[in-house]
Amino acid sequence: MLSRLMSGSSRSLEREYSCTVRLLDDSEYTCTIQRDAKGQYLFDLLCHHLNLLEKDYFGIRFVDPDKQRHWLEFTKSVGKQLRSQPPFTMCFRVKFYPADPAALKEEITRYLVFLQIKRDLYHGRLLCKTSDAALLAAYILQAEIGDYDPGKHPEGYSSKFQFFPKHSEKLERKIAEIHKTELSGQTPATSELNFLRKAQTLETYGVDPHPCKDVSGNAAFLAFTPFGFVVLQGNKRVHFIKWNEVTKLKFEGKTFYLYVSQKEEKKIILTYFAPTPEACKHLWKCGIENQAFYKLEKSSQVRTVSSSNLFFKGSRFRYSGRVAKEVMESSAKIKREPPEIHRAGMVPSRSCPSITHGPRLSSVPRTRRRAVHISIMEGLESLRDSAHSTPVRTSSHGDTFLPHVRSSRADSNERVAVIADEAYSPADSVLPTPVAEHSLELMLLSRQINGATCSIEEEKECEASTPTAAEMEALGGELRALCQGHGRPEEEQVNKFVLSVLRLLLVTMGLLFVLLLLLIILTESDLDIAFFRDIRQTPEFEQFHYQYFCPLRRWFACKIRSVVSLLTDT
Repeated sequence: MLSRLMSGSSRSLEREYSCTVRLLDDSEYTCTIQRDAKGQYLFDLLCHHLNLLEKDYFGIRFVDPDKQRHWLEFTKSVGKQLRSQPPFTMCFRVKFYPADPAALKEEITRYLVFLQIKRDLYHGRLLCKTSDAALLAAYILQAEIGDYDPGKHPEGYSSKFQFFPKHSEKLERKIAEIHKTELSGQTPATSELNFLRKAQTLETYGVDPHPCKDVSGNAAFLAFTPFGFVVLQGNKRVHFIKWNEVTKLKFEGKTFYLYVSQKEEKKIILTYFAPTPEACKHLWKCGIENQAFYKLEKSSQVRTVSSSNLFFKGSRFRYSGRVAKEVMESSAKIKREPPEIHRAGMVPSRSCPSITHGPRLSSVPRTRRRAVHISIMEGLESLRDSAHSTPVRTSSHGDTFLPHVRSSRADSNERVAVIADEAYSPADSVLPTPVAEHSLELMLLSRQINGATCSIEEEKECEASTPTAAEMEALGGELRALCQGHGRPEEEQVNKFVLSVLRLLLVTMGLLFVLLLLLIILTESDLDIAFFRDIRQTPEFEQFHYQYFCPLRRWFACKIRSVVSLLTDT
């Protein structure tokens, strides 16, 4: 009896999984789910734990054994999606950024979105100028430590907190000045709301970057925002396409296609290359979900989408949630007492080893200027191979990309570097955040290497930091070496076209062969099947049989006999 009970309990344990979900404040929620539990069950447990009703904006992210990131699909089993051994570890994150976060119904929802955007600011996904960065950081400071108190907050107190991957003393002083003089009296909820309103106005609000290359082999980041599709190159937004202009999303292997229909019936196809087929598929699925969420009026309009054309093998995917308009209508009907919010203080992030300020660019001596420029070139290559939808790297990205910025001649010795030093984790991204007004040195370097002239104003601004001729020649060789490996996209396109044509020919020949077999069975076999009998009795088939098929059969038989007789005579 005891052995039966023990065996039964062991079998029940085998049917259960332990799941740990890291929340936006870096706390953890652990639960046990059944082996065949769907993603929706786990997500509902998590939202109940958070007392969250406006949950459609959020999702659960995980990393598979191949180090590829995914969003948990709620209609599929958790165990089958993760494909790894329990216990499972996942992250709770904002999946669909609200178009107007200030319009969210409940404060708990706004607080969670605030935590997500604060993470985006720290990990480099939210690009902004120095003035905007100082204001956003001051809002965070006001929300989490309250009003400025000389007794509690000594000189330099803002340097004890890490708002960005790296920042300067000048920026710290600006943050403290805004916190002292402009935000006094604001409650945490008010500061968080103002923070959201300011973040919403930035071009990269809601950006979750996917690293790719364009057809010329240049590094780019693709992202989907509440307002449309975005392409970032360097630190600038080079493409912005509204959702109503996007007509189709498709991928084949590592190639991602975006079909755009703009004014005056102008049609464009944008092509990008992801690092791996798995990353490309993840990019495609994210695009399908974002387009359905933000563009459609009703969830009943959602259709199953195929990644490929007819006759070709492809993936099929269907967005299973509600759309943004339905979510807003549902939120308006919420009537309950506002839930209590337990705000976390300024504590170290799991992906950040310390909250103390990191090294500044001003600490880089001029004799190391060439090494800094080389690190920029290396960073371009490393950013192509590592970001949120590519395999997770265990190395630090602190030195792989150092965007140089200069504000004016007066503070030319004080620069701002903004890229995370922490190890790359499932919650992070390595898209740099240039917390400065300008970013000229990298542009000047590339222009001079390619033989282009610089304007007088640009030369004056970067006169002190321009490399020597020998350094320029060495850097030019490195840049050209980096670019040589990316000149084959046209050849890849030709090869893919040839393969597509061959596949089409094979499929056509296969169909013709099947039709020929069916014709032979109909005309020559004695199978008495109702389906065949009905076809044979039609006037059209009888006409075809006697006027075309029988003469053709006699002709083939005559030719075969003549060939056989010729062979026997020889």
